[in-house]
Amino acid sequence: MSPIDAFDRREFLKLGTAAVAGRAGVRTGEATAQPAGFLAAPPIPLVRIGMVGIGLQGGGHLENFLKIPGCRVTAVCDIRQARTTWAMQQITAAGHPAPAVYTRGPRDFERLCETEDLDLVFTATPWEWHVPVMLAAMKAGKHAATEVPAAMTVDDCWALVESAEKHHRHAVMMENCNYDRAEMMAYHMVRQGVFGDVLHAEGGYLHDLRAIKFEKQDEGLWRRAWSRKIDGNPYPTHGLGPISNCLDINRGDRFDYLVSMSGPSRGLYDWAKEHFPADAPERQERYTLGDVNTSLIKTARGKTVMVQHCTNLPRPYSRINVVQGTKGMFQGYPNRAYIEGRGKAHQWVDWTELRAEFEHPLWKELEARAAGAGHGGMDYIEDFRLIACLRAGTPTDMNVYDAAALSAVVELSMQSTAKRARAVDVPDFTRGAWTTNPPLAIVTV
Repeated sequence: MSPIDAFDRREFLKLGTAAVAGRAGVRTGEATAQPAGFLAAPPIPLVRIGMVGIGLQGGGHLENFLKIPGCRVTAVCDIRQARTTWAMQQITAAGHPAPAVYTRGPRDFERLCETEDLDLVFTATPWEWHVPVMLAAMKAGKHAATEVPAAMTVDDCWALVESAEKHHRHAVMMENCNYDRAEMMAYHMVRQGVFGDVLHAEGGYLHDLRAIKFEKQDEGLWRRAWSRKIDGNPYPTHGLGPISNCLDINRGDRFDYLVSMSGPSRGLYDWAKEHFPADAPERQERYTLGDVNTSLIKTARGKTVMVQHCTNLPRPYSRINVVQGTKGMFQGYPNRAYIEGRGKAHQWVDWTELRAEFEHPLWKELEARAAGAGHGGMDYIEDFRLIACLRAGTPTDMNVYDAAALSAVVELSMQSTAKRARAVDVPDFTRGAWTTNPPLAIVTV
């Protein structure tokens, strides 16, 4: 049985995430016409936003949008009326008109997309709802943005690409780690050639989430369930996003094939045994997700990538963040760099000693405004950039092809893990355009 069969296919069909028939030509790389000017859209002086899912992360984004010039949250949607009430209070307290409210159940986002005069629909729902919300938004003529990962299956990645192309709308995955201070500095150094030619990179999401997964609220209501459904890497984009920028993925190179394997599943069993009585339902659950999953990706240009996932074991937080070039390297947690011919041989230099020279312009310009925002300020910078691009009518930093390439690692890691780490091909969602796409720029405010 294919690893994806572990999903409840009927439920996915209900959610509207089934594959679109007749996609075989696309998968085999058959060229299709790219809409002219797809990566940019007409400027929007005031970006009207509909928020779908106003939990912890969605609430943080809403607070950021209230501080970013040139946008308004004009509609909110959540299955919990308490959260839409909170959102309304925040919006009106900021001096903006009260938003339209949608709380009629899990699919009320469809009514929001069909009814409201919006420019952008932003979803911060549980993972399985990302694609349904984005498809509904684009079908209704709105740009779409989602929390990570954008999709959980390769078919859904294709569905996002095809919908964005068909409707000429942005479909942006909001990977906040692309905007972290250290990751942006490393990228800035790569762009300046400090590390020479980048040949290898490593990223991951190594975060002890055991207590969060067993909570009776927030992510505890849904995230643990994925550990019972799949074995692979369900959350690859935090580590993979920043290093993909350094490797010019979809902009001069692309992911070619992947191998993946998982270790045993022990962490959640042990946690439940230690924290719940013997007759508790949590003690009866069975998990398939290996506590540590490691995937290796080869790019079309021959570069190598390692990406890991570990959220069920005790450990300090890390996204690894290694960028190795022919003249030096950057390594995170702790953040440090080595530049050949500079400093002492074979000794790291702490990143704080390099910031005055290599700080990314966005952090220089936005640090004060981002202070106090989620995840050390990178969430604010991420949201600021999205609105800035929409207002200027310029390409977004991350586009639908990036969302698809990074998110596809979820199912591809499952496929490879189930096949004893055999190689699986990564689809070329750009259909060859990666060879001519310009590199991501060093942007400023």
